[in-house]
Amino acid sequence: MPARILVIEDESAIRDMLTFVLEQHGYTAVSAEDYDQGLAKVCEPLPDLILLDWMLPGGSGIRLAREVKQDDFTRHIPIIMLTARGEEEDKVRGLEVGADDYVTKPFSPKELMARIKAVLRRSAPTRVEDAIDVSGLVLDPVSHRVMANEEVVELGPTEFRLLHFFMTHPERVYSREQLLDNVWGTNVYVEDRTVDVHIRRLRKALEESGHHLMVQTVRGAGYRFSTRL
Repeated sequence: MPARILVIEDESAIRDMLTFVLEQHGYTAVSAEDYDQGLAKVCEPLPDLILLDWMLPGGSGIRLAREVKQDDFTRHIPIIMLTARGEEEDKVRGLEVGADDYVTKPFSPKELMARIKAVLRRSAPTRVEDAIDVSGLVLDPVSHRVMANEEVVELGPTEFRLLHFFMTHPERVYSREQLLDNVWGTNVYVEDRTVDVHIRRLRKALEESGHHLMVQTVRGAGYRFSTRL
């Protein structure tokens, strides 16, 4: 599914331009116009990247970036600062609070897209061949093996793909339709409720170790994989 990018920018013309350009390049764009709205939209669902203006009504971008990076729930989200400030000292301040990159206004859409793609590549989920370990639940995509607290967990192929997707995309809510597209594929026609059946099977397989609690139902929205109970 396309990366979700949160644009926090108080100037409506720039905010609208960024939203348009992002959507033209296939991203899902969400926008906020001030500090409080931006901070609220960071949390649910989590964006894949934040474009953050330096100066915002209600608080600075630096302060917001610090809030995001100090919270264990959001600290992994990459941030690109957007600002008219070009002095080296200001850039250092932005990077010191956790910004991943810094683009000085005025900038070209082409340059910004290149920066976004580079940051997303660096922060991409675990490589396909890497084993993933979340609180004692270990999935190895190469050997196709799942261990929970060092005990083997037997999963069917669909439950394995579902768990792999969840573990590489934690803390985000996915609808049944999104899970179907990402786990089953866009050209496979099955009913939405099929997801529920496989979720139940996955939870049952993880129940003995207690890891089933990570596969969470979000009422009215879908499912989420999270260590936060």
